[in-house]
Amino acid sequence: MTTTQTTSAPASAAAPAANAVLRVPPASPAAAAAYFSASLAFHADVSDVASALAAGGDPGFVVLDSRSTVSWDQGHIPGAVHLPTALIPEQAEQLLDKSVPVVTYCWGPGCNGATRAALALAELGYQVKEMLGGFEYWVREGFAYETWEGPARRDADPLTAPIDADDCGC
Repeated sequence: MTTTQTTSAPASAAAPAANAVLRVPPASPAAAAAYFSASLAFHADVSDVASALAAGGDPGFVVLDSRSTVSWDQGHIPGAVHLPTALIPEQAEQLLDKSVPVVTYCWGPGCNGATRAALALAELGYQVKEMLGGFEYWVREGFAYETWEGPARRDADPLTAPIDADDCGC
């Protein structure tokens, strides 16, 4: 009689759990494509907004600052419409054209004010996108802005924008 002996690891030495990144497996390529496509339909990048505005002519959208008057005075994107989120239901139709897409922004990534403003506008029938990074990243990327004292600009932060280049390559 011949016996085949197999060695197996004890139950306590089972395969290690996936790391935190892969504990939940990535979505299928089709699901990922649908998700990221949808994300681009809802969001705009600070650099893309700045580029479209700098190109001259009609960019095809309006930029809306949803912050308070104090925040607006502290600094805002040139040409933006100022409409605090709480006033959107009563004032949007006087300031915005429903046939023109709106790009909302607030302070920055730690603030969801632009999301709330985008929701309020969408509920009123506007086409809307949220500008990722908000005013914080507008300033950090070195784009000009206006304050109650006049125009202003800071040097680009090398952690958010390429130095001596017009395009980050993404």
